[in-house]
Amino acid sequence: MALCSRVVKSGVDSAIFFTKSRSINTSSLSSLCNRFDCRNISQLAKPNNNKRAFLVDTLALDYVLLYEIDKVTAGQRLDLNLERGRIRDELANQNAETSNLTNKLDREIHALRAHLEAAKYDVIKYCIGTLVSICAVGIATVRILISFEADLKFLYANDCYSTPFVVPKHL
Repeated sequence: MALCSRVVKSGVDSAIFFTKSRSINTSSLSSLCNRFDCRNISQLAKPNNNKRAFLVDTLALDYVLLYEIDKVTAGQRLDLNLERGRIRDELANQNAETSNLTNKLDREIHALRAHLEAAKYDVIKYCIGTLVSICAVGIATVRILISFEADLKFLYANDCYSTPFVVPKHL
């Protein structure tokens, strides 16, 4: 297995592609070694072997595919992050609009309650005014009746009238 890793590393070092792309980690190398039959590794170690060239080409294509997959995945991740940011901004705008509407409704409800309280106090004020007015008229009527009765008693007592004047009972 160690010989397989050395052959893969030596093939990777000779490839120009790997100088331009990302660095190779050992886990990807070990997974590549597992793909090939390492029992015939002695044949791959020979200098002018077609299998070695094929292995290097295969590894280069594998890394090209990995690079392209990573590029597409990164693009999709970027698109998803942009979409998530757009949705987050839209949600923040909706929350702000909802808060504004809630505040507006709260202000209108508070104004209506204040107006209702003012109307209630006006009704109470007018009711008290009406009751006081009715009481004043009643007291004035009683006073007038008392003074009228006193005048009648005075006239009857002085014998100003020959017949007594009788105040009707309903008064």
